[in-house]
Amino acid sequence: AGPGSYTVGTMSERFDCHYCRDPLHGKKYVKKEGRHCCVKCFEKFCANTCTECKKPIGADSKELHFKNRYWHDSCFRCFKCYTSLVNEPFMLRENNKVWCSNCTAAEDAPRCKGCFKPIIAGDQNVEYKKMVWHKDCFTCSQCKQVIGSGSFFPKGDEFYCVSCHEHKFAKTCAKCKNPITSGGLTYQEQPWHSECFICSNCKKQLGGKRFTAVEDEFYCVECYKECVAKKCAGCKNPITAGFGRGTSVVNYEDESWHDYCFKCTKCARGLANKRFVCHNGKIYCAECPKRL
Repeated sequence: AGPGSYTVGTMSERFDCHYCRDPLHGKKYVKKEGRHCCVKCFEKFCANTCTECKKPIGADSKELHFKNRYWHDSCFRCFKCYTSLVNEPFMLRENNKVWCSNCTAAEDAPRCKGCFKPIIAGDQNVEYKKMVWHKDCFTCSQCKQVIGSGSFFPKGDEFYCVSCHEHKFAKTCAKCKNPITSGGLTYQEQPWHSECFICSNCKKQLGGKRFTAVEDEFYCVECYKECVAKKCAGCKNPITAGFGRGTSVVNYEDESWHDYCFKCTKCARGLANKRFVCHNGKIYCAECPKRL
């Protein structure tokens, strides 16, 4: 039956049931839409059917209705948690099921990528690329410690805290063996912290500057000239091949010369790769000693 109001009482007048024609005098009856009927016929022909239990809602039952749907008051419960919704806020969802506001919020809430439980309003959460976690469920794939709202590094479907990412993926400095998290430089296919790639003498950083390597030690131009390079026996300046004029060195006994400084003491003829004579500790071409 469709929606409509009815009254229930005990008949004091002489009326018969509209349906079965039994006399109603002194009996309980129901009056609906101007018609009088006994309780039995009311349930058979007039009563609304409960949306939940599919049984008639009798004259003695309390009835609730919403949008042309009817329930026994005892059937009007949350589909999820079974809490009575009489005088409580509710939501009518699919299949005519009623839900309380709490269960509705939980059902419609996004699901945590970690525990798969709903993230409801007020929960602290972490969002990344349309995925969401409870704050305490967002953990490092390596050490399992909570990352929460801290810094992290994504790798495919995994996430790493800064410390684990450094040890697992970052390059290791050739000098201090610690991870290089940012910047750095490469020398002979080995990575270095900028602050580790320094002059062995003055400790200045060598990144982007000219330097030379001597037996696994590095020197800036100035320190190499001052502390490492041999002194030319001719001009007394450091022999710094690659840093300036002259790239060849002439060695004789325990002394060294720039190739352009290795010349005859008397005629100044260049003697690099030529015959020479040493006389009284001085270098001469093959002809000049004859003229002394």
